[in-house]
Amino acid sequence: MAKYKAYPEYKDSGVEWLGEVPSHWNVAKTMRYFKIAMGQTILKEQLEDDGEWPVYSATEGESYFGYVSSPQVKLGVGDLVIPARGNSIGSVKLVSGKSTTTQTTIYCKHLTQAIYPAFAYYFMLGNRKNLFWFTQTAIPQITVEEVGCNPILLPTYEEQVVVASFLDHETAKIDNLIEKQQQLIELLKEKCQAVISHAVTKGLNPDVPMKDSDVEWLGDVPEHWEVSKFGYISLVVRGGSPRPAGDPTLFNGDYSPWVTVAEITKDNEIYLDSTDTFLTKKGSEQCRVFKAGTLLLSNSGATLGVPKILSIDANANDGVVGFELLNIDHEYAYFYLSTLTTNLRESIKQGSGQPNLNTDIVKSIAIPIPPENDIQRIVSFIKETIKLYSSIESGAMEQVKLLQERRTALISAAVTGKIDVRDWVAPDTQDVEEPQEATA
Repeated sequence: MAKYKAYPEYKDSGVEWLGEVPSHWNVAKTMRYFKIAMGQTILKEQLEDDGEWPVYSATEGESYFGYVSSPQVKLGVGDLVIPARGNSIGSVKLVSGKSTTTQTTIYCKHLTQAIYPAFAYYFMLGNRKNLFWFTQTAIPQITVEEVGCNPILLPTYEEQVVVASFLDHETAKIDNLIEKQQQLIELLKEKCQAVISHAVTKGLNPDVPMKDSDVEWLGDVPEHWEVSKFGYISLVVRGGSPRPAGDPTLFNGDYSPWVTVAEITKDNEIYLDSTDTFLTKKGSEQCRVFKAGTLLLSNSGATLGVPKILSIDANANDGVVGFELLNIDHEYAYFYLSTLTTNLRESIKQGSGQPNLNTDIVKSIAIPIPPENDIQRIVSFIKETIKLYSSIESGAMEQVKLLQERRTALISAAVTGKIDVRDWVAPDTQDVEEPQEATA
């Protein structure tokens, strides 16, 4: 914050975490300026497609839970909504139009002209960690009483407006930079996946003669490659859960690693070398054990189509399929399957239950098979490609983190009087930088 000056005089705020504040600023309790209460109970089945009132819920972003027609709680411009439960506690929202909110939030209805709503919003947002200490229960939550008793700082009304306008402008610039980095991250992921897909379907030699694979979506493949199906090159078997489900004599043991869809999809690593849960010896004996080195594929739910290679012996539930006796390089098969995830999900239509890849579908998946020397070159090339793109992506993610930290620090500094922005003048709107598409 070196480019900003401090106020000429400060005083003790009387609040430990606030420290000193400008001498002409006042400290008060939030309840003096807002009507504070829990939102109303709104269930999913009560939402209406043609409802005129957007419904806030306990989420981080600005998305709505849905719409209703006749809410009990009616909010408007300048009111605040504070998620009160779960990981989004304290992620304050400034209401921009007529809306309502659910029982998972606390709303602050603006009552007086002594406080500028946008200033109050930034004050809560910038001091989220100090203001919103949640109750240690099974589901973290904050209470109306806690929010009402929280301190809030009050410069003059005119000063509040300047601080809020300053933060509107500066955070918009930071948000623009964050958006560019996030665009870059997504673009890098797409490009990396495209390079992998080309390598496992077209090879590394652009001049090699090609032939029709006889698989519509696969198209041409190198002439010297074979095309087969997973059912021909492996024994495709489904995992299975011990019964009855939830039996403590079977589950939550310490004997055999227990692989679920969540374990397969929790990260982007090639190998699975540990699990969060284990079966008992009795539970493990009731279902198939997949040996270390087995290629797995999630086959049910919204995250189906994700591969993983076991580096440990483990049991797996029936949301997982394993390729036993696979007679092709396991890493090559892994990379190939990783390029099919989106297509596999799109090919499975959602019915009354959750989407599912049965073993017959998995067996029928076509796979191009290069000669062994080609496979080794392709796998090495893909690993180097992933390493390169991951390095660039990590740099972009670090930039996002630093920008987010700067955003929070700037907000906190401005609303607690650590910097003096009273002389700040809004620049010409024509000079405001517009978001641009990132390139890689």
